[in-house]
Amino acid sequence: MKKLASLYYYLFSYWCYKLMLGALGHKARIYRGLKLDGGKNIFIGNNVYIGRLSWLAASPLTNKQNCKLVINEGAYIGNFAHIYSTSSITIGKKALLADKVYITDNLHGYDDITLPYIEQPIKQLKPVLIGEGCWIGENVCIIGANVGKQSIIGANAVVTKDIPDYCVAVGSPARIIKRYCEQEKIWKKTTPEGVFIN
Repeated sequence: MKKLASLYYYLFSYWCYKLMLGALGHKARIYRGLKLDGGKNIFIGNNVYIGRLSWLAASPLTNKQNCKLVINEGAYIGNFAHIYSTSSITIGKKALLADKVYITDNLHGYDDITLPYIEQPIKQLKPVLIGEGCWIGENVCIIGANVGKQSIIGANAVVTKDIPDYCVAVGSPARIIKRYCEQEKIWKKTTPEGVFIN
């Protein structure tokens, strides 16, 4: 009986989300409590997993601006994710995002110290791309920065600058500590700039 109820919930919710989203791929699984803003600007590929109580938003700052949030095939997004696009965020194929990840392409303005920050305009940052096969650890914040293909971001990191392909980055602000060496076929320690340490 429990399996039948789960199947019913899956089928019912799948078709509800399919109507609310710009696209919803085959065998995508969205768990309870998903909050959506700008659903028609959100495109979810095949075999995507989205965990409980997540919030996906794709809301442009102006009516003249295009906006999209794309989650590509096979991506896994853990519980309590918060992904907010006002321009463009793309999650690559088979990217793995742990619980409580925050990704955005914008932030609150803070130039005028005479105004509360909540009253200051939102600042648009550059489009965000999370590369194919990435692993983003728990509680990571990615703010207007790209993460390269097959890179790893350690838990609790704050990423504000681009991380190249095949790197491991940790800390706040995130810095590179390892990079995959194609010649030796191993992960090697690096300087924060990604230069191998011999």
